[in-house]
Amino acid sequence: MDMQKLYLLVPLAPLIGAIIAGLFCRVIPRWVAHSVTIAGVAAAFVASVIIFQDVQVGNTFNGPVYTWLTSGDYRFEVGFLIDPLTTTMMLVVTFVSLMVHIYTIGYMQDDPGYNRFFSYISLFTFSMLMLVMANNFMQLFFGWEAVGLVSYLLIGFWYTRPTAIFANLKAFLVNRVGDFGFLLGIGLVLAHFGSLDYKTVFDHAPELAAVTLNLWGEQQWSLMTVICICLFIGAMGKSAQVPLHVWLPDSMEGPTPISALIHAATMVTAGIFMVARMSPLFELSTTTLSFVLLIGAITALFMGFLGIIQNDIKRVVAYSTLSQLGYMTVALGASAYSVAIFHLMTHAFFKALLFLAAGSVIIGMHHDQDIRNMGGLRKYMPITWITSLIGSLALIGTPFMAGFYSKDSIIEAVKLSAIPFAGFAYFAVLAGVFVTAFYSFRMYFLVFHGQERFGKADHGHGDHGDHHHGLAPGQKPHETPWVVTLPLVLLAIPSVIIGYIAIEPMLAGDYFAGAIHVDAAAHPALAHFLEEFHGAAAMGLHAFTTPPLYLALAGVLLSWFFYLKRPDIPAAIARRFSAIYTLLDNKYYFDKFNEVVFAGGARLVGKGLWRGGDVGVIDGLIVNGSARVVGWIASIARLFQTGYVYHYAFTMIIGVFVLMTLWMNRA
Repeated sequence: MDMQKLYLLVPLAPLIGAIIAGLFCRVIPRWVAHSVTIAGVAAAFVASVIIFQDVQVGNTFNGPVYTWLTSGDYRFEVGFLIDPLTTTMMLVVTFVSLMVHIYTIGYMQDDPGYNRFFSYISLFTFSMLMLVMANNFMQLFFGWEAVGLVSYLLIGFWYTRPTAIFANLKAFLVNRVGDFGFLLGIGLVLAHFGSLDYKTVFDHAPELAAVTLNLWGEQQWSLMTVICICLFIGAMGKSAQVPLHVWLPDSMEGPTPISALIHAATMVTAGIFMVARMSPLFELSTTTLSFVLLIGAITALFMGFLGIIQNDIKRVVAYSTLSQLGYMTVALGASAYSVAIFHLMTHAFFKALLFLAAGSVIIGMHHDQDIRNMGGLRKYMPITWITSLIGSLALIGTPFMAGFYSKDSIIEAVKLSAIPFAGFAYFAVLAGVFVTAFYSFRMYFLVFHGQERFGKADHGHGDHGDHHHGLAPGQKPHETPWVVTLPLVLLAIPSVIIGYIAIEPMLAGDYFAGAIHVDAAAHPALAHFLEEFHGAAAMGLHAFTTPPLYLALAGVLLSWFFYLKRPDIPAAIARRFSAIYTLLDNKYYFDKFNEVVFAGGARLVGKGLWRGGDVGVIDGLIVNGSARVVGWIASIARLFQTGYVYHYAFTMIIGVFVLMTLWMNRA
């Protein structure tokens, strides 16, 4: 089969499924909707595997497939760049999406929007594939905005719930802030490079490395720094970095399958992928790299703290995503782009596993999401329990698990980095290990071990619709059907083994050769890490002598002691340090700050424009003012319109007299 046709099949197969399920959602039966969308994503996954194997033997592709617009000297094209970075993302996106599609059959079986949901998630997959396969900034921006649009539709999927509508508007508006910076960066690229094609831009980037811009005053800014910071602001919105992170926890208002897809393989990883793809540009600006490093470090540590106090099972996992995205961003800032993509890949598997396992728990608990109402589920939901344990162990970096290899590689790379703020970043990612282990196993112990606390009258709100759910008194949880547990098992396998398999080719080998560019002389952190790397097995054994393992172990043991042995202690700590607890409970007041400063400021500006502009200028001066002027002129003119002929004759004589006087004076 012609490989270019196979390239087209990857994004188009999910799109066709989305169109069929979406346009005919009211007339086709449910089995048709899930069959066509699953078949489309499965075809994309199989095609991605074939393309991956083809790329591994050295066959890459970079070229247009369709010219969308020609304007003067500029050509705006749809094109594909197929290289190891692209195929890695294609495999991750299609595999995780396929698992989510299968899982959705069981999770959404009672939902009236079943067909519509399958259409949306298939369209989401198409959007992300167009983004990662792009070979130019225009197509990248198309995919970028498309995933934002579909995430808006999915977060607000239950549109009768005010909280869901608020959450999707919040996600949409916060991402518009980031996308404004992203669009400015793309505009600067077009203005200074004369092209939006990746290869053209990357080839000419060194020539413009010394070019400066005068933005304001006398200060000169490096063109590369301005472009890269603008692009990274876009990544801060999509990949939820402080302070543009506030939309991500609220995205839990959407159904659990889409939470898994957003957090694991699609939208939030788009920013990380974009920066890695733009490595030839970012390598020319150490200033930008230090900014990226600082933002990532703050996100990794301080968002992890918020996971400690969450009681909604999905929100605990959501704050875990925020923290792990911070780790990936730290790796980008340390010029360890391949490590960031490696962690993106491993994280996609175990985070999708944790989200889908959380959804399985929610089903078993009849849609009660409060972990304080759970406990002892291990014996009722054995498959969900063991897969959740595997996901949690991978997340905290247990040696030989997938998360260990990628997470410890980030910690070591930033430790060896000389980029400004690397010291703070190293402290943040190291402290984050303890925090991650603590909140992850707090959730695990409260859900699967200890006293059974379900069957109470007071329940947290559920994930389905507007009604409160939960187990009735005397009712027991139950294991979920195979369409839910099968994806858990299939995701648990790579969560265990993918790190061990992939670390040597992806980090120590030439897997990303030609796809990711690192200036080893200026930013040697990854090179120094590889000097100390002696294989996956040796790294796993060496972990038993390193601080991250003991910090993770301390976090697990402390959570076990606090929540299984002495649950009175956390409550006492919350009372004793109520100010800190309040700060965390209010999420550092970011939402209130945005509400008062930005939303409140926007309302004040709008009110000022309304009163000063609309009422004062448009209504008062232009509309009503012009009417008053016409009325005044008419009132004067009316004095001369008496209806008497002798008045008009007298007026004409006076007029003729004035004209003759003027003419005589001129003569």
